[in-house]
Amino acid sequence: MSKLQGLLFALATVVLVAVSTYYFVARDWLPELHSDRGAIDVAMWWSLLVTGIVFIATNLLLAYFTWRYSDTPGAKAAYWHDSPKLEISWTAVTAAILLVFLFNALNLWGSLVDPKTIPADAVTIEVTAQQFAWNFRYPGQDGQFGKTDVKLADPEMGNFLGTDTKDPATADDIVTPQGVLLVPEGRTVVLKIRSLDVIHSFFLPNFRVKQDAMPGLTIQTWFKPTKAGKYEIACAEHCGLGHYRMKGTMFVLAADAFQAAMASQEAFDAASGPLTQPTQ
Repeated sequence: MSKLQGLLFALATVVLVAVSTYYFVARDWLPELHSDRGAIDVAMWWSLLVTGIVFIATNLLLAYFTWRYSDTPGAKAAYWHDSPKLEISWTAVTAAILLVFLFNALNLWGSLVDPKTIPADAVTIEVTAQQFAWNFRYPGQDGQFGKTDVKLADPEMGNFLGTDTKDPATADDIVTPQGVLLVPEGRTVVLKIRSLDVIHSFFLPNFRVKQDAMPGLTIQTWFKPTKAGKYEIACAEHCGLGHYRMKGTMFVLAADAFQAAMASQEAFDAASGPLTQPTQ
């Protein structure tokens, strides 16, 4: 490679690094955060900052070495022995940085899954996934969910959850239309997530919530919505041929509007707007 070729390669590398860095940092690469999970964004930014600095530095060094040590007439190749001290040093520094990230991630995850952080006034909602729809159920005034049995599930009758109508606790349970979730603004929401068939993944991009729905398990996660509005619910796990249409809508309502929606069907319909047909 000639000096000119080395220079062009170096310039191309510098331009590529500069342009890619600008578009990645200056543009909104994450959906706007509307929950109390800001620590997740902070952790991602630190990870990207450190790895980004390393990426830019190594590429700039590559560009420099490409130009500086390009082949010239009469040049002879030189043999350089390895340096154990140098290799141990950069390995130790890299390991130390990764350990910091590891312990920070474990601490963050521990804070997200610690049930002691759930306030007493939290709203509990049951989320049941199925091919290819999301089902949501609220415990009603008694604060208890009625029993369900998969053998009682009857999609033709609208009983997607297999609700046991003989259980007294079922009487005041609220089951919303498929794909429609209502939550209150400024109040912690606890989601009890499960699946009727295969593995799904409940994903709320604007709230940094993504939790797998596993058959045979009920997995709990929680967050606090901080801004009223209408948001998309997605499935982040390929769950079959209809995966692309497994989506829903979450409405974050002011506290009084949420209470009214839970109290009457008319208020619920008004709060959720035009309802789509079930995706079953």
